[in-house]
Amino acid sequence: MFNSTKETALSVSRSPRTGRKPTSKPATAKPSAELAAPVSPDPLELARLVVQQLEDDKAENVLNIPLSGKSPMADAMVVASGRSQRHVSALADHVHKKLKEAGASQVRVEGLPNADWVLIDAGDVIVHIFRPEVREFYNLERIWASDVATGHTRAAS
Repeated sequence: MFNSTKETALSVSRSPRTGRKPTSKPATAKPSAELAAPVSPDPLELARLVVQQLEDDKAENVLNIPLSGKSPMADAMVVASGRSQRHVSALADHVHKKLKEAGASQVRVEGLPNADWVLIDAGDVIVHIFRPEVREFYNLERIWASDVATGHTRAAS
């Protein structure tokens, strides 16, 4: 007659798709040049690309602040203004795409839904895009660009 124990053992030991026994070792992929770690782009060159993109998109008061020696968090910071929330949003979207095209692998964007202040963190390059009144209120240039002319004035209190 039929032995169910033997049939169960056969079905477990054979692959359901091919009917062959599974191999004891999984196949290993050979290393290739494509799997090598990508070379990250030069942060100062990325900052120049960001500034060029912002200028092409008619951002206002674009400021490129080198942070080398000032902060370990990044090598460059770019600050710019858009005329409206829609303009800020479009500027941020274009900068994000430009950074990705240039090879920046970990680009994070914060603040896009409201578009009053959008922060783009590309690792060694940080980009702040503001509406003008929000930029004036926070005045980041005062903190980071003490040696750079900002074009903004604030009333002494």
